[in-house]
Amino acid sequence: MPDPSNAPFLYLASQSPRRRQLLDQLGVPHRLLLPEDHEDAEALEAERAGESPEDYVLRVTQAKWQAAVPRLARYREQDGDMPAAPILCADTTVAIDDAILGKPHDAAHAADMLARLSGRAHRVLTAVVVDGHALISTSHVVWRTLSADEIQRYVDSGEPMGKAGAYAIQSRAAAWTVRIDGSYSGIMGLPLYETAELLRPLGWQF
Repeated sequence: MPDPSNAPFLYLASQSPRRRQLLDQLGVPHRLLLPEDHEDAEALEAERAGESPEDYVLRVTQAKWQAAVPRLARYREQDGDMPAAPILCADTTVAIDDAILGKPHDAAHAADMLARLSGRAHRVLTAVVVDGHALISTSHVVWRTLSADEIQRYVDSGEPMGKAGAYAIQSRAAAWTVRIDGSYSGIMGLPLYETAELLRPLGWQF
């Protein structure tokens, strides 16, 4: 059995605890590489007119990776205990038809998103970038019709805030999910198949 101390590791440029959990599930050691105070991470997620959901999620993820590369270089200059290692970035968006549903601005926006998803099929797209190489996972999700009270209770729980499409599949929204065609881990925020495909050439074995 390999010595865990000799296992490769990577830098995760994401604040998502779900992505940490999913990397742990794969057995991939990682360290956080979070944005510095002067970096405007939210600005990278701004939509562009006419951009498809696929182009959007890939562009945003690549932009996050490109911002993380010089960040790691700066950190390494300051801290001798930060060896070189691959950087992983990911971003998730929800799309209904060609409309991008990002993170809600407030409770009313979250309620509007959930109402749009109610009784409909939608797509969840997550892009992963490791050392400049990218893959996209696309999953199709079908929800039952939600009542106004169900939507309001979910919004009041605070769960929708900070989530693409105003929901988390691993939360009570699972009770609304009639069918998933695709990657459950991708809907959570890090598709493990695509992640493993990107990591194998760098020395990981799964």
